[in-house]
Amino acid sequence: MRMYAKPIAAVTGSLVLAAGLTACGGSSGASEEKTVTVYSADGLKGEAGDGWYDKVFADFEKRTGIKVEYVEGGSGEMVQRALREKSNTQADVIVTLPPFIQQAGSKGLLQKYTPQGADQVGGGDKASDGTWTSVVNNYFGFVHNEKELPAAPKSWEELLDAKFENRIQYSTPGVAGDGTAVLIKAMHDFGGREPAMEYLKKLQANNVGPSSSTSKLAPKVDKGELLVANGDVQMNFAQSKSMPNLGIWFPAKGAGRPTTFALPYAAGLVNKAPHAENGRKLLDFMLSEGAQREVSAIGGGFPARKDVRPTDANAIELAKLLQGVEVFEPDWADIDKNLTAYVDAWKSATGS
Repeated sequence: MRMYAKPIAAVTGSLVLAAGLTACGGSSGASEEKTVTVYSADGLKGEAGDGWYDKVFADFEKRTGIKVEYVEGGSGEMVQRALREKSNTQADVIVTLPPFIQQAGSKGLLQKYTPQGADQVGGGDKASDGTWTSVVNNYFGFVHNEKELPAAPKSWEELLDAKFENRIQYSTPGVAGDGTAVLIKAMHDFGGREPAMEYLKKLQANNVGPSSSTSKLAPKVDKGELLVANGDVQMNFAQSKSMPNLGIWFPAKGAGRPTTFALPYAAGLVNKAPHAENGRKLLDFMLSEGAQREVSAIGGGFPARKDVRPTDANAIELAKLLQGVEVFEPDWADIDKNLTAYVDAWKSATGS
């Protein structure tokens, strides 16, 4: 029997604001000193309170007495919210996917802090200037409905077939981290921006339309409303616990090898954080060995620390998913610099 992680939240594109979030950043009343506010991309919090965040935050509060106030949305959405609040900072910690964590850094939203245990995180999974560190590793992928489409498509080109008309959807590049990942992978697989946009223009004939939420697509695939959608391994693996028709796959270009790239949840301490010390403590806790050992068993993801090698059933199953898949490393500096141009090119090509 296959073992799966517990289901996660499905609310990208809408904000989930814990009660008690203060309206005025920087205030430091006695009760507020025992809080830390996290702005995060969706995927790590359980819909039934049983995700990795749920366990880690509860353990952190029990250990320190510090309550986590949680705000959730799309990766780009969280960065934009923090930007709007730059003169009245609300968040202490931000957790988001590339390239938005790099964007947060380049826009001055992060301050330097190296969490305990960061020495065990690979160089590509943390900022060279010390402003962010991955806390959960992850990979970009797609899902298909295993009941109606038992064999996953092998290539991008197969998705142009007429049988996929109005049965494919991917989240919006520039808004959702996984949606932006569609652009990144397409540009890699097709060998550049122009051929990638030419392909995505053709794919638009079968595409249902934009979606600010990636996590909302998997339920549609599970129910058969869609045959294929984008996602990421951690989120979709966790969702498959309660969505038995989900199958994870990775498109190839033509007859080539399937490809993917790391899409980690990266965390940084917000510049001028109202509860910066509490933020540092939480970052330390998320990278602790105990929390990292629960990443696969509870969260359905991959530990960020190289010295943590879980052997639970989920960890074994996750490793099998990546067998035979080529993992490439995007040029994140280029993507951060040219993201707006790439998204604009996508909008032009697809008429979005």
